[in-house]
Amino acid sequence: MLLKNGSVFTGSGFSLLDIQIDADQLVQVEKEIRPKAGESVYDLDGAKVIPGLIDIHTHGCAMRDFCDGSEESFDILAENYIKNGITTVCPTSMTLPPEQLETIYTAFAHWSERPHRGSRLIGINMEGPFLSVKKRGAHRAEYVIPASEEIFDRLWKASGGRIRLCDVAPEISGNLDFIRYAKAFCTVSVAHTAADYDGAIAGYHAGATSTTHLFNAMNGLAHRAPGTVGAAFDSGAYAELICDGEHVLPPVLRAAFSMFGDRIAVISDSLMAAGMPEGTECVLGDEAVVVRGGKAVLPDGTIAGSIVNILEEIRRLISFGIDEAQAIRCSTITPARIIGEEKSLGSIEKGKLADLVVLKEDYTPKAVFRDGTIEFGSLD
Repeated sequence: MLLKNGSVFTGSGFSLLDIQIDADQLVQVEKEIRPKAGESVYDLDGAKVIPGLIDIHTHGCAMRDFCDGSEESFDILAENYIKNGITTVCPTSMTLPPEQLETIYTAFAHWSERPHRGSRLIGINMEGPFLSVKKRGAHRAEYVIPASEEIFDRLWKASGGRIRLCDVAPEISGNLDFIRYAKAFCTVSVAHTAADYDGAIAGYHAGATSTTHLFNAMNGLAHRAPGTVGAAFDSGAYAELICDGEHVLPPVLRAAFSMFGDRIAVISDSLMAAGMPEGTECVLGDEAVVVRGGKAVLPDGTIAGSIVNILEEIRRLISFGIDEAQAIRCSTITPARIIGEEKSLGSIEKGKLADLVVLKEDYTPKAVFRDGTIEFGSLD
């Protein structure tokens, strides 16, 4: 297949280029590519083409949650993420009893062994139970426990080795040793933590390389108490950031992008009510949540996960004054790096998987490719 005359995202901006796809690979990204005999050719007429978006922290959408633990829910999630240009997802679990997580992870492993349409659910973001009760947010306090190699090993086995991220509060006794252990298996992220600067920096020095939803569920950045935000910056760690403008307000988003640059990974942290109207009720883990005032909240008013997707966040970031190219990089190549998939995902380059989003003028998807196949929309 040959896509002609696309305004193709190159990493720093957009250039008028052709894209040639063979099977699931990008084989050429150049100007004026000649079609092969019998090759399908589509003229994009200057439409923007960006890499498939990558959400490494999302609990659900379409009134389904990863912790439903059913293959039907996994199918529905994959089918709905793709509609918003999200080609790769790390479905994210909540803090639940280990036995329940083991059942969910086993179901996901079985589902992953068969081909499926829609987004690529590449592996699990294990958000909990190794968190801080003080900064648990929407996670149930009674299920929060100190990090355990034995429990992690059980869940790793149940998932078939599909845990991509493990979230840990470093200040809890024994958790630093766990970080040193788990970093050999997956990316470890400092998360839901009451640590001060020294406690957080110890987590990064132990082997954590990312930070879960920067500013949320952690001590903020103050001039005499730099906390986890300051430690993340000084350590060179990556930082997830919910960019809906609700979890973190636009002035702070602008400051974060200035501080961290391309170490920011835009995440949705979306829950099952993502995209649903005001008043929608649902659950996150075992907690009741309602959509109120354009955000999802617990009964006490605590903000829970978001109700937007990454493409909507890019649109909002641009409106907040963030450079379009940076917003796209932080939604594609940066999350690919965090999960160790930058050689095959995250940019439009020869040899990478053909994950593409062709955008309409209103910045919504016209066609979404995963592995060289149009999974949503059409070029006609």
